[in-house]
Amino acid sequence: MSLISMEFLVFVVLAAAGYYLIPRKYQWMWLLGFSYVYYLSGGIRAACFLAFTTVTSWLAGIGVESVSERISDRKKAGRKKKQITACALILNFGILGVLKYTNFAIGTVSHLTGADFDMMQLLLPLGISFYTFQSMGYILDIYWGRTKAEHNLFRFALFVSFFPQILQGPIGRFSTLGSQLYESHSFDRSRTEQAVLRILWGYFKKMVIADNAVIFVNAIFDHPDIYDGLGIIGVLGYSIQLYCDFSGGMDVVIGIGELFGIKLDENFRRPYFAVSITDFWHRWHITLGTWMKDYVFYPVSLSGWMKSFSGFARKTCGKQTGRTLPICLANIIVFLVVGIWHGAAWKFIIYGLYNGLIIAFSGLMAPSYRKWKKAFHISGDSRGFHLFQIARTFLLVNISWFFDRAEDVPTALLMMKNTLTHFDLHQILEPGIEIGEASGTTYTLIAIGVVLCGCLLVFAVSLMEEQGRKLSEIFERQNWLVKSAVYLCLILALPALGQPSGEAGGFIYAQF
Repeated sequence: MSLISMEFLVFVVLAAAGYYLIPRKYQWMWLLGFSYVYYLSGGIRAACFLAFTTVTSWLAGIGVESVSERISDRKKAGRKKKQITACALILNFGILGVLKYTNFAIGTVSHLTGADFDMMQLLLPLGISFYTFQSMGYILDIYWGRTKAEHNLFRFALFVSFFPQILQGPIGRFSTLGSQLYESHSFDRSRTEQAVLRILWGYFKKMVIADNAVIFVNAIFDHPDIYDGLGIIGVLGYSIQLYCDFSGGMDVVIGIGELFGIKLDENFRRPYFAVSITDFWHRWHITLGTWMKDYVFYPVSLSGWMKSFSGFARKTCGKQTGRTLPICLANIIVFLVVGIWHGAAWKFIIYGLYNGLIIAFSGLMAPSYRKWKKAFHISGDSRGFHLFQIARTFLLVNISWFFDRAEDVPTALLMMKNTLTHFDLHQILEPGIEIGEASGTTYTLIAIGVVLCGCLLVFAVSLMEEQGRKLSEIFERQNWLVKSAVYLCLILALPALGQPSGEAGGFIYAQF
């Protein structure tokens, strides 16, 4: 059931209405029932994988917690807890790996050996990356003593399957999400108004901006030989599409969560205002970034082999560089994992390594940057330097989008080359770019106008929030007439300006 469908909206309204009509002690059961109905609408086989991850994670959590109570010997208890945790991680990440990366491995072996191995028909359950990461984070938190195990299987099943977030996150933590799911909630008019506003704003970003931009993005990236002079337009369009698609989806998901009184973690914080790639990843897909930091970066950084490497680096490269190198290596490993997480293709691995290498290089060069700024009398606090940092980061991010969106690495490199050597804006009016039934250059210009106006609106809102002004609080202070007008404008904009063609699909990250 697509989040962009009338069936889904009716489903949400029914779920929310019943949630506040039934006795409060049954509210979490109500959500669990709707969550499984939602997931079962995608097929019972996918739901079996979800149930398997739920049961194994629940058993592992209880098993790890009970070890300390049953075994008094700390070393023996530690080994037992590690064994249970490792089994759960291998089992569930193993399933994710087999389903998502088997055909990638077959294709790579076929390419290297020249053989022609047949691909396998494997089911990839919707949202498997998200609910697997969320569940494994839960087990690791119990292993490290950060949270207590949930002893009720059905309550834990709700934590794994909560329907608004299961397809594309945000990746939740049991310590903050669990209690909200299980406690009772009363209807709150103000909270509901804010939730509806956020849902409509998310749909506006997705349907009006992203789904108009995707027409140009698909045409240019799918036909780089025809639109060889539009590489820069393609990547800027993809930059707009990806942000409005993903952040719009998060607005819808978080807004639906608020309808039930559940506050999900924010996943975006105006990423295109970032002043470095590190800052960008603190603002983009925040819950994945914090997951990687807590469960990959720190374990790798504090591992025994990394401490040995750190000692070697200090002796070989000096104190300053030797202290930085292990952090750089850990960042490269983290972003290699991020690249693999994004998809089963070499272009995603290059995409991840590109980000990791830039962050590692920036870490190594930080002392030199400080010296250069001092030598050239550059104030790090000046507005001009701040804008330069934003522009530089935006450029670096857009280079990475070539790898993320292009068909493969050679195509991405070719499009980058054409961007520098061949620019022909007139190609955008080629009749090959067709938009639904209203194809042709006239409608193309209208679509460009819609995307640009939508971007200006998103930019204005983002700038206000970047300056510390919260749109939700401003909206809350308005009278009912203004609020009604805002709702009406957003509702009317969806069918009037949203992309009607079949090319506009579901949310990009729902395929993860």
